[in-house]
Amino acid sequence: MSHTNITLYGATWCSDCKRAKQFFGEQRVHYNFVDVDANPEGLKFVEQANNGKHIIPTIVFDDGSILVEPSNAELATKLGLKMEAQNSFYDLIIVGSGPSGLTAALYAAREGLSTLVIERGGIGGQAGITERLDNFPGFPEGISGAEFANRMRLQAERFGVEILAAQDVVGIGEDGGYRMVRTADGKEYRSFAVLLAVGSTYRRLGIPGEEDFIGAGVHFCATCDGPFYRGQEVLVVGGGNSALEESLFLTKFASHVTIVARGGITASKIVAEKLESHPAVTIMTNTSPVEFKGESKLKSVILANSTTGDQHETHPAGVFVFIGLTPNTQMVRDQVKMDEQGFIMTDAGLMTSQPGVFACGDCRQGSTKQAASAVGEGAAAALAIRRYIEPLASGLPRPMEADMKVAESAMMEV
Repeated sequence: MSHTNITLYGATWCSDCKRAKQFFGEQRVHYNFVDVDANPEGLKFVEQANNGKHIIPTIVFDDGSILVEPSNAELATKLGLKMEAQNSFYDLIIVGSGPSGLTAALYAAREGLSTLVIERGGIGGQAGITERLDNFPGFPEGISGAEFANRMRLQAERFGVEILAAQDVVGIGEDGGYRMVRTADGKEYRSFAVLLAVGSTYRRLGIPGEEDFIGAGVHFCATCDGPFYRGQEVLVVGGGNSALEESLFLTKFASHVTIVARGGITASKIVAEKLESHPAVTIMTNTSPVEFKGESKLKSVILANSTTGDQHETHPAGVFVFIGLTPNTQMVRDQVKMDEQGFIMTDAGLMTSQPGVFACGDCRQGSTKQAASAVGEGAAAALAIRRYIEPLASGLPRPMEADMKVAESAMMEV
């Protein structure tokens, strides 16, 4: 994003501040956070900006303008994010903009299919907030997740793909022979096919105090929140590749990183060896958090040894949790067949149990959760969708914009 000089005046206990910080993090927007509880000058500025009132978050943008308690929609508008599609009908609508979704989009667009991508978070999905991709073919020196996502977006847009960011899809359905996608702002878009490339999110621990301190000491994104812990000790929960790779990233800021794994370390040998020999890293196996404690922000963590049952209290400045992924499939939970964990089941052609609805990437059962394979699935999905659409496009007329508006008005009257 072009916005690099944004200051958010708030407090660690403020829910609206947490929401704004999460929004900036998802959109990969850099900002400075001023805790008005700990910064008298910051509190004074808030009072001056709000006629003596203490209203947070108060956000100052790089052009000098100020937004007070803005909604996500207001933030999106201020950042210039596109929130509404140009048309009501597309050949293909893709939900999600990770490597699989963007690859499918550019392949479909190159085949001449009008394509709309709808993304609730930042373009690039989980890959976009990864510090560095070192194992993606073609980048021998590695590439940052942000740059990788931006390159994919530019490539998709070059072929005519339309992208909506910061927009939630709340449901999909049928409208005659067409698929229908409904967004959180009440808009409805129709298409011949829908591709679900919604990815997954970091799994939570589900222990006392976790919900209370998310954004106030408990985090799930080292790239977003790691810089806030310069010169301080942090705790990382998890023993897989993600946990250890993010721990390595955190050593750039934190004075010391302690890694706790419920069992053993399951990360690849190369990644594990980097951490085991790092002077600023301690690894504790058979250990996991059982409670987060504090008041307005995190003060301590109770750790338990799974072998001995012993517990002890530690006082990290922040905790980063990396214990796996949960698929973002709630919107279609009752519409397509899933496994017990909520991953979407597809046939060999990546079609779900609902005709015309396809799935690929991290949300699909059996996916490898790797960027390179996600790209391959996106390409395969686009080709399968083209074959699916060809007979439909010859037999079903493309709805005209005027017809769509008449249909929507009739639905509203009913």
